[in-house]
Amino acid sequence: MYPSTQQMPIRPDVLSVQVPPAMNTFSQAEAVVNHGADNGTFSQAEAVVNPSKKLENDMLLLGKKIKQHEENIKFLRTHKKILDDEITDKQVTVGKYHSSAAAPKIEDGNVSHVQSEETTIANIMKHEKSAAAIFFQLKRHRNQAAHIKDVLGVVATLGKVNDDNLSWLLSEYLGLDNMLSLVCITYDGIKALVTYDKDGSVNKSSGLYGLGTAIGQPLEGRFNVICLENMRPYVGEFMPNDPQKRLDLSKPRLPNGETPAGFIGFAVNMIHIDDANLFYLTHDGNGLRETLFYTLFSRLQVYKTRTEMIQALPCIYDGAVSLDGGMIKGIGVYSLGTREEIDVKFPITSGVSYLPEACIEVEKEMKELKWRKERMMEDIQREEAMLAHVKYSFEVKKQEFLGFMAQSSPYTMPMPMQYPMQVTPKGRSTPR
Repeated sequence: MYPSTQQMPIRPDVLSVQVPPAMNTFSQAEAVVNHGADNGTFSQAEAVVNPSKKLENDMLLLGKKIKQHEENIKFLRTHKKILDDEITDKQVTVGKYHSSAAAPKIEDGNVSHVQSEETTIANIMKHEKSAAAIFFQLKRHRNQAAHIKDVLGVVATLGKVNDDNLSWLLSEYLGLDNMLSLVCITYDGIKALVTYDKDGSVNKSSGLYGLGTAIGQPLEGRFNVICLENMRPYVGEFMPNDPQKRLDLSKPRLPNGETPAGFIGFAVNMIHIDDANLFYLTHDGNGLRETLFYTLFSRLQVYKTRTEMIQALPCIYDGAVSLDGGMIKGIGVYSLGTREEIDVKFPITSGVSYLPEACIEVEKEMKELKWRKERMMEDIQREEAMLAHVKYSFEVKKQEFLGFMAQSSPYTMPMPMQYPMQVTPKGRSTPR
């Protein structure tokens, strides 16, 4: 066990370490050095004092580090408490908005988009031996869900579009493997999904393979995982005052400087992100649109017709699709033929956020506060680990010092403590 903070009380004017009583014998040892110089015993006494001085200095330096880490932890915990209070206030405010808001309006009278996400998940579950299907199965098992806490979700369920035809096009453009990709927050989360034996083969009894077997749904083959913290995010501005935080991308221009006829927009901006994920931030403060969806779609252009898309070829660099089924994968790469049957598609949404703008802003602030709190928790854990290490080093030095002093007798033997004496009426002397 490491020494606890209670064992090392902190005061502004002293270090948070307790010097062993044997240190009080330095003056005696130094006196031996001075006296022994005339008697030819200097080398022996010096050998006693100098190593002990080095140990003392090491302990004093470690004591300063202990105090510094303890003060850092105290500072971080104080500010974490402030963030906790601010987050609580934001949660109360958002709760009031939600409780006072009426049920979502369905302007076109179509309720299909309300159930669309459930349909998407049901279609994912049909691919029962896929990592995505096992992920949703594990979410239903509370005792297993902790093993996938770093997985944010599946690509197909992290975004929506406002048109079934566009959903089909974008889903077909990405392909089934990408649509079923797991989205992980950190690379540590990816390492937890699969472990390998020394020969490089997959260990089927651990990770996602082992969890799938445990719930009776074994995983087969490879699966794609996207790591948000390893992505190279979009670098640029966002559309001003846009609740969806769409990217401010320059429209394509033909050699004559005009925007191509039939250009509707960029696919990355046609993805609707739910409020729950809209203000999700990575460790670097980036959202899903500028990381996940920008990586998947880049500057994929969307046109009304195939003819207009072909006419815009001079300004298409990252691919394009048209609402009548045309598809260009990249410069000089065309996807021809009939539309591919694909059952895992993006859910449909009206594309309208029914929450007041003030509430959306509060939710954004709350997400940012939570992000700052997560970073602060990491700092606290790092400081605590360093404090534990320094305390351990201090204890090792302390034991080394005490052992050294014990072996250095008679030069450093502590003098017996003298108590003042008083004489009792019967002549017996007793300590006061």
